[in-house]
Amino acid sequence: MSRTRVRTPVADQACAAAVDLARSAAEEIARPGEVGEHLGFDAEGDRVVTHYFACLDRAYEGWRWAITVARASRAKSVTVSETVLLPGKGALLAPTWVPWSRRLRPGDLGPGDLLPAEADDDRLAPGFTAETDPDAETDHQMLFEYGLGRARVLSAIGRDLAVNRWHSGESGPDSPLAAAAPAQCSTCGFYWPLAGALRLGFGVCANEFAPDDGKVVAADHGCGAHSEAAPAPSAAGEAPQPILDDLGYDPMPEG
Repeated sequence: MSRTRVRTPVADQACAAAVDLARSAAEEIARPGEVGEHLGFDAEGDRVVTHYFACLDRAYEGWRWAITVARASRAKSVTVSETVLLPGKGALLAPTWVPWSRRLRPGDLGPGDLLPAEADDDRLAPGFTAETDPDAETDHQMLFEYGLGRARVLSAIGRDLAVNRWHSGESGPDSPLAAAAPAQCSTCGFYWPLAGALRLGFGVCANEFAPDDGKVVAADHGCGAHSEAAPAPSAAGEAPQPILDDLGYDPMPEG
């Protein structure tokens, strides 16, 4: 088996000596005083050399001007091929670009914003369509629960992600609110269990005075608004008997 040899380009003498030409090209695109000392050159190929100059612009610390010069075969003159500003070691760079779908965070969606789910979203699974006779009796609740009529429904992956997110969040058992609660939500009269596979683990709080009113809470969550936290004083109790002072007397004015 023969080895593949990589030929290292040799710097063309005429191109390597064209430092002044490269500097002039850099000064044409830079602002006055932004082209610094010559930092060296690299041979890019046959009769192609890139010269590097320091960039003195304070906004581009660590960057350098890269000017590529070339010479045609059997030609004596060197011409400028490309000018560009490139980052060097320790250059100030922008953060790595992140797709918008990964930059979004809970709460970023505002009124009027649209956030369509991708076609291959793992959180969703294909739903089922049902064609029924409009005159026939149809159990619409059953059709909805099984996902009939919806293009996609929650997948097992999406369900597990939601369960982990809810259980480890502020509505789970490890939040400071739950740690100070007198009892768990599963024993509260305002706890409304979810339907389906999550019935045993999650429900909705229906207490308007609770911090989680209208939100999904874990069954082992809790708060101080538990229905059985402490007996509330009765407002319809019997009124106490009036106290009559039989020993004292009231002085009456004369006349």
